Amino acid sequence: MRLRYLAPIFFTLLLSGCGESYTPGNLYMAATPECKTWQEGSRFELPRGMSVATTPPVTLPEGGAEFTFVYILPRGERARFLTRDYNVTAPKGAVLHKAELVTLYQRTTNSRPEIVDSIPKVPDMFVASAAGEETLWRVRVRVKAKLPQRFDVVAPAFEIGLKEYPMRTFTYRYFPERKAFGLCS
Repeated sequence: MRLRYLAPIFFTLLLSGCGESYTPGNLYMAATPECKTWQEGSRFELPRGMSVATTPPVTLPEGGAEFTFVYILPRGERARFLTRDYNVTAPKGAVLHKAELVTLYQRTTNSRPEIVDSIPKVPDMFVASAAGEETLWRVRVRVKAKLPQRFDVVAPAFEIGLKEYPMRTFTYRYFPERKAFGLCS
């Protein structure tokens, strides 16, 4: 008789332990509308110990830029891209440009990088290698067209463990004193 009353409590406790606790950080990098402060880098934590990081882009002579994103996945993990587009947008606005893939390489933290130089698009999925504690993917994309003084780059969102997760929108502006585009907050 007692078991009948305890069973709902037991199953509630059991199921609550199965859920994954993940609260994303700021999905939009800029802390102020002016976005005046230079940032050396930005790292966005994802569930299951995954993350994506970026640093200031390389400003191209014709006004475009090359952006690098480093994805880190622990051994045994995988993440599927919901799209393959790296979009440059007006601040919280419409798409201005789609960045083109320049290079992609993958390596474990204890191995040398393997360059992949002729890949037409970002792969469907990243799968961590069993050969190292973590696997890194370095994705470099480029926009040749002249970029505005302030813009965002929206990296593709992920599906991790059959659940969709948003990605941070990285914010950029032109810093005249540095004569370069940079991450800003």
